[in-house]
Amino acid sequence: MDALGLPLESPTAGIEVRWFDAFGCVVDREGACEVIVGGRLIGAYVTDDPDRGPRNVLLIALAKAGVHLGHLATAFGLGSEQLRRLRRTEERSGLRAVIAPQMGAPSKITPEKRAWLHAQFAAGLTIAETTATQPRGERLSRATIGRERGRYDAQRRSAPPAAAADAAPQLSLPLVAATPAVHDAAATDDEGGPVERLASRAVAGGRYVQHAGSWLMIGLCHRAGLHDEAVVIHRDGGDGLRIALDGVIAALAIGERCVEGVRRLATPTAPQLLRADHTPTASGLRRRLHRLAENDGGRRLHEAMVGRYLAAARTEADRLAVYFVDNHMRPYTGKHVVRRGWRMQDKRVRPGATDYYVHDEDGRPVLRAEAPAHDSLPQWLGPIARKLREGLGGDQRILLAFDRAGSYAEPMAELRDAGFEWVTYERKGYPILAATVFREVTIGEDKVGLHEQRLKNLGKGRGRVRRIAVRVGERQVNLLASSCESAERLLEILWERWLQENGFKHGAERWGINQLDGRAVVPYPPGTIIPNPYRRRVDRAWRLARIEEGDARNRLAALGADDPKRASVEAKLRDAVERRVKLELLRPFIPAKIKVEDSELAGKLVHHTGDLKAVVDTIRIVCANAEADLAALVAPYLPKPTEAKKVVANLLAAPARIDVRPDRIDLKLAPAANRTERAAMAALLAEVSRWNLTLPGDRRSRPLRCQVHFQ
Repeated sequence: MDALGLPLESPTAGIEVRWFDAFGCVVDREGACEVIVGGRLIGAYVTDDPDRGPRNVLLIALAKAGVHLGHLATAFGLGSEQLRRLRRTEERSGLRAVIAPQMGAPSKITPEKRAWLHAQFAAGLTIAETTATQPRGERLSRATIGRERGRYDAQRRSAPPAAAADAAPQLSLPLVAATPAVHDAAATDDEGGPVERLASRAVAGGRYVQHAGSWLMIGLCHRAGLHDEAVVIHRDGGDGLRIALDGVIAALAIGERCVEGVRRLATPTAPQLLRADHTPTASGLRRRLHRLAENDGGRRLHEAMVGRYLAAARTEADRLAVYFVDNHMRPYTGKHVVRRGWRMQDKRVRPGATDYYVHDEDGRPVLRAEAPAHDSLPQWLGPIARKLREGLGGDQRILLAFDRAGSYAEPMAELRDAGFEWVTYERKGYPILAATVFREVTIGEDKVGLHEQRLKNLGKGRGRVRRIAVRVGERQVNLLASSCESAERLLEILWERWLQENGFKHGAERWGINQLDGRAVVPYPPGTIIPNPYRRRVDRAWRLARIEEGDARNRLAALGADDPKRASVEAKLRDAVERRVKLELLRPFIPAKIKVEDSELAGKLVHHTGDLKAVVDTIRIVCANAEADLAALVAPYLPKPTEAKKVVANLLAAPARIDVRPDRIDLKLAPAANRTERAAMAALLAEVSRWNLTLPGDRRSRPLRCQVHFQ
């Protein structure tokens, strides 16, 4: 009961509640509609009544009160354009003009016919299929059924907006406690808000479906096991989980790089593309993925896919498995205070987070680990090696290739003692050899000099490792290795590590690995040791004072004894020396590292949780590997094989004609391509068709048959 004693019933059979505000709704009792605001009945009207006056008066009053126009039109069963025309008519001619009886014939859709149509729509039938399956008698036109389908979809999308005290509508009516909203399930993300209702629909054909090429990527991700692993982790995901995964995959496939890119899928054929009852919103997909990521689901999904990739990479025990390990720093430009790390591309320290990646010998990403504290490479070599051993088995030979950031005696000795092979660059300080000691070899297309020196002693009883000197032109670099492979093979592996650097660049530009994805932050726990920001400022001031002192001494040495500028330069020198001495006396009393609660960043320093990013980055890794598979197939058919991934990107973003058959799904793609690229795409699609890819959620598991199609 509300304040006036009016019963507010919960939705039961034959009653539909359509919300237009947190405090207002339309209660449809089989065509007799009641408008309730704040628990009070403010008016009623009959849906099929030719007299639209009562309904229009309520619409105009609520629109003037500041209710969201889109929500209002949906709740009353109108289109946005109808409501706009109604408001303009009232503004021009007054309220009398909108309460005149409706002209024209009554609606052909009876309540019984409407119920039958809604049942067909709920079963996943399209407008064309519903038109064809009408029972004999009073048949409705396709246009009439299309309009009813629009109203049905609008009703399905109507959900009560999140209630907020500071967003209460400014109605001239007394408001009491709001009627509780009904959602799919209680779930919020770091932005808050209910989870959007998403219902699956059957695979439907069409003459022109935009971005249908992304079905290739969705099918490849499904074959890789992404959807199956997600269902295992989040068993209650239902249709919404499948649609969320497909939406993110499609957005990435067409080049959008982030979850918000699903907005670029919002075309008239988007529900057909994603096989959903309506086009999902970006916020709705983010919340679905948050539900998958909660309770450590993001990490478990990533580890499950890593396990699949490593299981597929297992070979004979005596065959070498090569993996590249390196870090990638993601800069952060937001409002929070996060830790700083060295970004090689910028040659300076920047706020952000560091990720450690493992790529295979072909440059494909396999594993990602987040390090918001910018841990050094030696700290991660051991855990990464153990993870690879766990996935590849105890008998598999594993060789890790990394740069000189991990070239320290202790981690190298630990890897060797644990049974891992490795190769890296030696840090500077090694002897330069004469050019005559090198033998010339060819690595790829380059001629270099090689000379294997005596073993390098790691010191402190850690033993010795191989040292290989390489002469490139007039420059010498040294390699350190613990492996029985030849020197030529080890040099070739280390030079191929540039595939990983290229992978970082391609991953940022094509797949958006630098995207923040999740915005939730948490403070560092007490006791966390961080670099002292005050000590960093003192060190910087000390370096600047030394530079100024040196400049002043140089200028002073160049001036004559009677030069008039000498006095001012001497004054600057005294000032610089005084500041340098003070800072040198101060530095020993300022610790280089400090507990976070004892620093000036107490209560300010945070890091991003990374749960959602773990999910999205796992999807990115699966998509990147699928793209690499397609590029490897199409490259031999192209005059410029280096453009293979661009050709694949055009194919994934292409529209298509879709013909759904009982035993297969024909996908006739129309990509942007020249004659040579079309021929290469045709050969690629012929091979892909033999893979028998299927779409997740297709109960018949019909294979995709793909071809290039031009009209």
